[in-house]
Order: sequence, then structure tokens, then C-alpha cells
Amino acid sequence: FQDGPIKQANFINRFPQIAQTPLMVCIDGETGLGMRMTDSVNKFPDQLTLGAVQDAAIVYEVGKAIGEQCKREGIQVNYAPVIDINNNPNNPVINFRSFGEDKYKVALFGTQMMRGIQENNVMACAKHFPGHGDVSVDSHLDLPVISKSFAALDSLELYPFKTLFDEGIGSVMIAHLSIPAIDNTPHLPTSLSKKNVTDLLRNELGFHGISFTDALEMQGVAKYFTKVDAEVQSLVAGYAMLC
Repeated sequence: FQDGPIKQANFINRFPQIAQTPLMVCIDGETGLGMRMTDSVNKFPDQLTLGAVQDAAIVYEVGKAIGEQCKREGIQVNYAPVIDINNNPNNPVINFRSFGEDKYKVALFGTQMMRGIQENNVMACAKHFPGHGDVSVDSHLDLPVISKSFAALDSLELYPFKTLFDEGIGSVMIAHLSIPAIDNTPHLPTSLSKKNVTDLLRNELGFHGISFTDALEMQGVAKYFTKVDAEVQSLVAGYAMLC
């Protein structure tokens, strides 16, 4: 996903013709197609900018426009919205991608963006479960550790996810985090943990949509697992889709 939308549309039209099984095309387009197709598509404002507005209806309209872009391009899933809470000023990877530090605003604005996207028959994706906001390490580079109690996570980080699950979001993406309150296995990220992916997400919170790993080449996983081991562990954990 780069260059321009016409080139990408040609790819998206061609791939199903040569594939042996039906394809589901996904994009990481938090700010729309312009986040990737930078030669001729303007991106929408970052989520932190949207979080500064007072009218949630504006966020719905942004989500609707992003959904229309994806539908026109032939994309079925957009990995958005980010519903991590921006509660650590030293966070190097979420910050401007979050709607803000207020869990109620994050949940409300995330719901509105989800509705706008999904009303176009494009699946939205809540990320990064169970919450990537309170870290000071980039999971692209290493495995962040969150040492909170589960009660603290449940009252803050999990709140937007539970809200969007209740509102009918179609998919969720799991973060590469070490959270001992969920699984205390050394160096095992939440993304590969059955206690997180199956026990918490599926069984306790009752989410029945599609679950995506975050990208498995990120160092939050790759530093401690070979590619094959990460893939096998992802399936054991209970994923629907590996990224």
C-alpha cells in the first residue's frame, strides 16, 4: 500500500482473479487511504486532533468518509480506530494516534468512527487490545511492560474495548505487550498469550468477531520468538488472522 489509489485498485482487482481462495483485503489506514497512498490522497487529521473537537458527530463523518474511501478502493477491513488511552506522556508509538487521555471520550469517539466505517460495509478494527497507551517503549523495537493490576486495567484500558465490543465492532487487533496481571510468562507478549486472546478476550469479555495479531515481525515478538514459533504460538493462542 503505497504510491497511488489507481495502482492499488489494479492490484486489488487482479489478486482475486489469480488467488485459489477468496481474499480479504485489509489496510492500516487510521487516517484514511492518504496514510498509505501519499502521492495523491490527503490524509484526515490524526486522532489526537479529532479528540480536540467537541462534537462526536464530526468524528462519525470522518469515519464515514474513510469507509467510503476503502469501499471505493475494494478494501474490506481497515485497522482503525485506535482506542488506546493516551495516559503516558512518554509513549513513543501511540500519542497522536489516540483520541486522548479521557476513557469516555476515547470510547465515544472510537464508537463514532467505527460506525462511520462499518456503515459502508467495511469492517473496523479496535486496537491495540488490551491497551497500548501506558507504555514508554515502542513495541516495534522491544516488548513494553505494563505492571498494573488487572483491576486498574479493567477500570481504564479495557473500558473503550468493552464499549466498542458492545456496539458491534467487527474485529480487534492485539498488542505486543508484557502484562503480568494477565499472563506472567516471561517474555511472552499478550499477542501470543492464550490467557489474553482466548481466556480474556473471548471467554471473559465475550468478543466473537475477528481477531488479528499486530505485525509479527515487530520486535515485541521477534526479539524473543522465531517467525515460525510466533506463528504457531499465535494459532495456539486462538487467533483468526495472523498479520
